[in-house]
Amino acid sequence: MSHIIIISSSIRTGRKSDRVCLYFKNYLESNHPGSAEIVDLEQYNFPLFTERLRLLKDPTPEISTFAEKIRSADGILIVTPEYNGGYPASLKNVIDLLYEEWHRKPVAIATVSAGAFGGSQVITSLQFTLWKMRAWTVPATFPVPNVETSFDEDGNAADKEATDKRAKGFINELLWCIEANSRMA
Repeated sequence: MSHIIIISSSIRTGRKSDRVCLYFKNYLESNHPGSAEIVDLEQYNFPLFTERLRLLKDPTPEISTFAEKIRSADGILIVTPEYNGGYPASLKNVIDLLYEEWHRKPVAIATVSAGAFGGSQVITSLQFTLWKMRAWTVPATFPVPNVETSFDEDGNAADKEATDKRAKGFINELLWCIEANSRMA
């Protein structure tokens, strides 16, 4: 039974990517043994970090809690919007905060945009950053175009059947990587 952390990376007012986080939490809990937990960066209200966690003299309890969630998760699913071809500073901030916590951690990426391309431009730059942190990025991705009409505020997909079909392949890749990682540990 796997424990998957879903990172909601947008902290913008009026964000829509949290809808996709809710969808995946519900999908995982309904279709797979294990647990899923949303870690919402908006709720943490982290400052800009000036140093990695291991070098901080007195990390706050929130920083320690966040690091422990990442460390203890079997896998991570990052849901990120695309902002001008990149991912949010809030996400870069927490990726750079940690180091060993990302080592060989299976990480799947779902991208979100208001436009027709579903945040596909952000995938490569985010994968590269995670590779540099020695994370294991899952080859499958989950771009979500037109997020405002694709998911409602409760995380329900407008086309549930087609979305569930795409999610099945995406999540199965993450679960395969989690299983392979657990066998190699």
